[in-house]
Amino acid sequence: MKCLRTAALLFLVTALVPSLTFSQKAYVIKIDGSINPASAGFLHRAMQDATEKQAECLIIELNTPGGLLKSTRVMVSDILEAKIPIIVYVSPAGAQSASAGVFITLAAHIAAMAPGTNIGAAHPVSMQGSMDSTMTEKATNDAAAFVRTIAEKRQRNIGWAEEAVRKSLSITETEALHTRVIDLIARNLDSLLIQLDGRTVALPSGPRTLRTRGLVIELSEMGFSERVLDTLSDPNIAYILMLLGIYGLLFELYNPGSVLPGVVGGISLILAFYSLHTLPVNFAGLALILFGIVLFIVDIKAVSHGVLSVGGVISLVLGSMMLIRSDSALEFVQISWSVILTSAALSLIFFMFVVGYGLRALKSKPPTGREGIIGEMGESLSILHPEGRVRVHGEIWNAISDSGNIAKDAKIRVISVENLTLHVEELKS
Repeated sequence: MKCLRTAALLFLVTALVPSLTFSQKAYVIKIDGSINPASAGFLHRAMQDATEKQAECLIIELNTPGGLLKSTRVMVSDILEAKIPIIVYVSPAGAQSASAGVFITLAAHIAAMAPGTNIGAAHPVSMQGSMDSTMTEKATNDAAAFVRTIAEKRQRNIGWAEEAVRKSLSITETEALHTRVIDLIARNLDSLLIQLDGRTVALPSGPRTLRTRGLVIELSEMGFSERVLDTLSDPNIAYILMLLGIYGLLFELYNPGSVLPGVVGGISLILAFYSLHTLPVNFAGLALILFGIVLFIVDIKAVSHGVLSVGGVISLVLGSMMLIRSDSALEFVQISWSVILTSAALSLIFFMFVVGYGLRALKSKPPTGREGIIGEMGESLSILHPEGRVRVHGEIWNAISDSGNIAKDAKIRVISVENLTLHVEELKS
């Protein structure tokens, strides 16, 4: 009987140990950079893993200048419907939760910041100028309503949240704590876990009290495909890949058989299309870029004294500025000026020298073979009456004079080649 009780006890302990182990973990993910589809996918996967393994909570270490509003909505929706507590922790010192990051931070069950961090819209003025005042007002009103909904649900400072959207207000962690924008300030993860212990959050299943003191921290990182997508979601990378793909294919067309430029160009262009698919592309900007490239090509063949090339540079720069449009004035998505200007300069060099040299080589007279000898000069080794022998390029050829008899040692010029016989004429001094 005693053995049976011991066996039953061991069975219960064995069954309960996994659940106890799971509940003693805090999942942590780091989002350091712009908010994009890769960030949204990463958060969704991490939440699923943490839920399946019955983690006590999921902590998002956030440091972002902003990103795509569409991806932000997806992330906020996941956080609001989460089955486990979600803690957004703006860290490390010097980090920011700007623009789209404000929405994500406010959506968390518990929002925390490290010392020396800030939170707020702080969005840059859109370079593209793609939205008029009416559209900007509509987008801002929509975003303001969205952030009010989040702040109201999490019982945070609704007034500040709306002002952060409309007036781009930005505040420090201390100000955020005093104005009820966040819940606590923590120096590091250990301090955060200590302060979280005993707090109660509202989940779809009901209230839940956190037991975080002494939890084991498990860091979850992006997978390979997520890292690739995150890199490709950078508008600068997408822009460079697009230009590299176009130039690679053009180089292959002008130099058939090169293979490598065509392969690299094709792969780059496919990756660029995939990347641009995740970004808000302005087709007017894309058309200007293509038009600029056409002007470069035409200037190689036409005599414009550089006017077409100047137009190509202007068109390329303007198109690059307009390529990524913002669906909202709050979105932090733009191509760096340094990348635009460098690409324009390299494009000009590419077409003026590389492609231009290739075209001139195609038009130039062959330097060797039968075609290469036409027009060359030499001397007669015997009297041509009308046949004889001549020396051209140090080689001795049978020749026929097409300009009457030619004396020995006279200067001649090759007119044409028939089989292995040259047709020549005498050069008059």
